[in-house]
Amino acid sequence: MLKREFKVNLKSFIIWLSILIIMFLFVFLIYPYIITDDTMKSMDELMKVFPEDVLKAFNMDMSSISTAYGWLKSEGFMFILLVVGFYSSYLGGSILLKEENDKTIEYLSSLPIKRSRIVTNKIIVGITYIILMVLILGVFNYIALKLSCDFEEKQYLLLSITPLFIGLPLFGINLFISTFMHKTKAVVGISLGMVFIFYLLNVLSEISSNVEVLKYFSIYTLADVRNVITDITINPIYVLVSFSITIVFIISSYIVYNKKELI
Repeated sequence: MLKREFKVNLKSFIIWLSILIIMFLFVFLIYPYIITDDTMKSMDELMKVFPEDVLKAFNMDMSSISTAYGWLKSEGFMFILLVVGFYSSYLGGSILLKEENDKTIEYLSSLPIKRSRIVTNKIIVGITYIILMVLILGVFNYIALKLSCDFEEKQYLLLSITPLFIGLPLFGINLFISTFMHKTKAVVGISLGMVFIFYLLNVLSEISSNVEVLKYFSIYTLADVRNVITDITINPIYVLVSFSITIVFIISSYIVYNKKELI
């Protein structure tokens, strides 16, 4: 059954991962040609137009985009966090409901398989694919950076694992939400909308100190990218909170799914 789960979810994994790899491959290929002295001068002038708080929201106040690594630390990692968040939310929201949508839950229910085993297999597959996405993308970007420019390896290695701290909680939260639903379409809409809201709250908290409290309501705060860039360290409290949220919602998913009336 576990082998079947990996196979069923492989296609979506490849599609989401390909989106990221193709984008970053494109950036690494063209960056040396578009970043010249003239273009950098124009960009510097453009940066002066934006308020400091706006630049801070995209880490552009602490990272020059004169190199591919500088771009990666700012806009690049924001894009990675968004896509990993979308994928993790989609996976969490749909991985259990696929059986009900495909009507295979009736077949599974007829087998001597406990519901908890079904959930366990889904969780193993979901978490494995999220980790693989972050790992493969991290290795790809590491090799590309080695070939294209100088960069701080320890800083990059820490940055490359930060998507896990938002991906795993989002997977757990949406897995839990899906246990109350019967249709994938409804859950996917909620899941993707949740990512937008969390991301928006995080950006707003960075733009203005008046609404800085909003960061405590956003999963994206747990990525803590700015701290990694400045101090080259990961806040252990954020790691603990990330894993705690994931575990709590996964346990809750077991409890609710075991009582759910399946169709």
